[in-house]
Amino acid sequence: QVQLVESGGGLVQPGGSLRLSCAASKSIFRLNAVGWYRQPPGKQRELVATIPSSSSTNYADAVKGRFTISRDNAKNMVYLQMNSLKPEDTAVYYCTSKVTTSTFETLDVWGQGTLVTVSS
Repeated sequence: QVQLVESGGGLVQPGGSLRLSCAASKSIFRLNAVGWYRQPPGKQRELVATIPSSSSTNYADAVKGRFTISRDNAKNMVYLQMNSLKPEDTAVYYCTSKVTTSTFETLDVWGQGTLVTVSS
């Protein structure tokens, strides 16, 4: 099954940190472009950070300087380090990637999401 699975969400106090992880299933041969999106309660999904190519990263203005996206190509993993969290960062966070499968198809895949709640 071609899937991405997020983990690491939870409840954190304002100013705290969390690290989200995104793991690719064994049927995924390679993650190409990768990204994190989030959907705050009652709002539309929005971009958080992306790695569109091997050497570049993009961030939403709201998270610049606080969040860091990274990847481990050997493990087919994607991470989102979130520091100095604010209540407005509360959302379901989704991992996404344009993947190459073990049968060499190219697919756009989304994870099921992990909830991050920032509250005192």
